[in-house]
Amino acid sequence: MAVAPAVAAGKNRMDDCLFCKIGGGNIPSDKVYESETFFAINDINPQAPTHILIIPQIHHATLLDVEEKDHALIGSVIGVANQLAKERGLDESGFRLVVNCGAGAGQSVFHIHFHLLGGRALNWPPG
Repeated sequence: MAVAPAVAAGKNRMDDCLFCKIGGGNIPSDKVYESETFFAINDINPQAPTHILIIPQIHHATLLDVEEKDHALIGSVIGVANQLAKERGLDESGFRLVVNCGAGAGQSVFHIHFHLLGGRALNWPPG
């Protein structure tokens, strides 16, 4: 899958970020989706039968780093999540889209990413 040249060249990537390395092709992965703005991979520690991480190509450590100019990009994750959910039949059974902000909320990789979870009953409240 093609990535925009500016992104592929390393624009807005951090050398020490796991997800930047995966997005840049420096660490092998089995991407289930890729566009100029996002890529998605299966979580290596799934919490549901479907657990996909949707990751922006551009590095932002947390939601607190998102500026107004980034709102359209971050908002477009919903379209990616809907596409991936429909491809896996989760539009019928339901799914959850989660983002953690900070270590206290469970964020372990400091590059914004969204968890698409489905394929089983998801209890509320989470955690």
